[in-house]
Amino acid sequence: MYLFFWVWLLIPQRGVRMTEKIPHLHPDPEVDESRGYITAVSRELALQGVPVDRVWLDPCQPVDATIVTGGRALVWNETHGWAVGDFLSGEQGVRTVLAEALLLGGGVVPPPEEIARRVVLEQSAPLVVREIRARDGFNEVLRRY
Repeated sequence: MYLFFWVWLLIPQRGVRMTEKIPHLHPDPEVDESRGYITAVSRELALQGVPVDRVWLDPCQPVDATIVTGGRALVWNETHGWAVGDFLSGEQGVRTVLAEALLLGGGVVPPPEEIARRVVLEQSAPLVVREIRARDGFNEVLRRY
């Protein structure tokens, strides 16, 4: 009986990703508003075969987040969107430092599928910049995720 129980725990259950990496709830509501979008990007990266090791939401001003993928990382913020580069340091509550960062462009909240495609193909798009706290519908876009 005990053997059956342990084997059942090791078999992925339908609808459950046992290795999924998603950001934890952030105590700052302004920062936490990005959690759904960051989760969607993390999931899409994993679906495209990019190994996601860790994900966290970072401090605000600007709001940002990090997805670590091996020795590389993607950093998102509310003013420039996504950048990818070699991961040097960072953790939740501490800004992430990248080496040889490439801004992925294409807007501040491009679709998760587009970000995963750019990472896999190592492509960028024209950069779009926004101001912190601009009244431009940014929060409404984030709430869709």
